[in-house]
Amino acid sequence: MISPLAEKYITALSSPESAELAAISESTTNTHPEAHMLSGHIQGQLLYFLSFLLKPKFILEIGTFTGYSAICLAKGLAENGELHTIELRASDAATAASNFSKFNQNKQVTLHIGDAKDIITQLPHQWDLVFIDADKTGYIDYYELVLPRLSKNGIIIADNVLFHGQVLEENITGKNAKAIHAFNLHVQNDPRTEQVLLSVRDGIMIIKKKLE
Repeated sequence: MISPLAEKYITALSSPESAELAAISESTTNTHPEAHMLSGHIQGQLLYFLSFLLKPKFILEIGTFTGYSAICLAKGLAENGELHTIELRASDAATAASNFSKFNQNKQVTLHIGDAKDIITQLPHQWDLVFIDADKTGYIDYYELVLPRLSKNGIIIADNVLFHGQVLEENITGKNAKAIHAFNLHVQNDPRTEQVLLSVRDGIMIIKKKLE
């Protein structure tokens, strides 16, 4: 969605990726068949900045992958804050757990393995920040599960809302693209919230409750 030249310029003028995060990125790229799912440098910086500004007490991440985004989000946690991250695939969860250990994040990050729809309902917290980056057909369900427990000033961040540009097609055919387009419309038409869609990487939507 962004030209390689612009991407190069953006990367050059943004704060550099830490050596530890770069190592996770390189390892994921070299070993994982779905490495494109990694948040990466610029998106990771954005997640860190948003978390830093909010100073959240409780963060929920739906879709851990290899742990890169969780580590970025955890940097902004309030003192004694908690990040709960959910991963369906045991192999990715094992990789993420190893990466959390390397970053000494085990005290603040709790990794859950299984179906997010089941796990979310079992977690007791009111969420200050939610990052949705899991199966695209589940986005509306995840949104509806977390919104009632979103804190007054909390935000939901939804990833891949442009879905490789497929949502821009006149006739959307792909299952995931259809699901993402339906999610985008669902949020747009929700009178409880307001949102902004950003063309960062594969598209990010930031959602908050409307002020009463």
